[in-house]
Amino acid sequence: MSWLTAYVRPKIRTLLGRREVPENLWVQCPSCQQMIFHAELETSRKVCPNCGHHLRATADERLRWTFDADSFTRIELPKVPADPLRFRDSQRYTDRLRAAREQTQRDDALTVAHGAIGGARAVVAVMDFAFLAGSMGAAVGEGLVAAARLAVLQQAPLIVFTASGGARMQEGAVSLMQMPRTILAVRMVRDAGLPYLVVLTDPTTGGVTASFAMLGDVQIAEPGALIGFAGARVIEQTVREKLPEGFQRAEYLHEHGIIDMVVRRPDLPAMLARLIGLLAAPAAAEAA
Repeated sequence: MSWLTAYVRPKIRTLLGRREVPENLWVQCPSCQQMIFHAELETSRKVCPNCGHHLRATADERLRWTFDADSFTRIELPKVPADPLRFRDSQRYTDRLRAAREQTQRDDALTVAHGAIGGARAVVAVMDFAFLAGSMGAAVGEGLVAAARLAVLQQAPLIVFTASGGARMQEGAVSLMQMPRTILAVRMVRDAGLPYLVVLTDPTTGGVTASFAMLGDVQIAEPGALIGFAGARVIEQTVREKLPEGFQRAEYLHEHGIIDMVVRRPDLPAMLARLIGLLAAPAAAEAA
């Protein structure tokens, strides 16, 4: 080691001041526990390069990955009463909403945008698990209805990315009523002869699974996604049997015919574009 390396370089660094090193340069994969450099994770669309595990993504990331470059526009969703039941447990519901909005920089768990996928028009609704576990309340139900109306207005397919822990308990029966409302939204798209595609991501559970999430013309899932209604432990206690390995995971459901395909995240845009081309052409011919 020369004196330039050992003495001069540290002195220069001290004089110039140390640069702050961001804390989020590395992300640990929850599956294989390997550390992944943030730039590499961004390039791979949050798919672990070591084991292929699909990390959870935000609504903004999914919109950016799904639509053609700079081709989409978000829409403003209808406003709903913030706290219809004036609910409070260990914390006021309004306080939970405020904290979730500050953390995610969005109004609720659903984001809707329209644009082009492979050059074809499409309306995309994305659930964000980071917002109160993607729970479905009145805002999500109203947002999906708005997405369906926009799809019919634009004569474009509706694509929904699901990610949810189920109904939002702080809204009680109001939340449960969103199940039939979202089914009516899907029927609206179907009656217009338009494709309805669902991409099930990790996790998709509860009332979302029991309503619009399982009604797609084509059911797609990301690898390893947890998909189900009740938790595995509850099911085991009810049926009093040991569940099979991988129960409620995307691959198991695909093998047993519950979903149509399991598609890696980097391949999703091309697959969606292909499905839109296949399904929209017959619909257009029937309309003519």
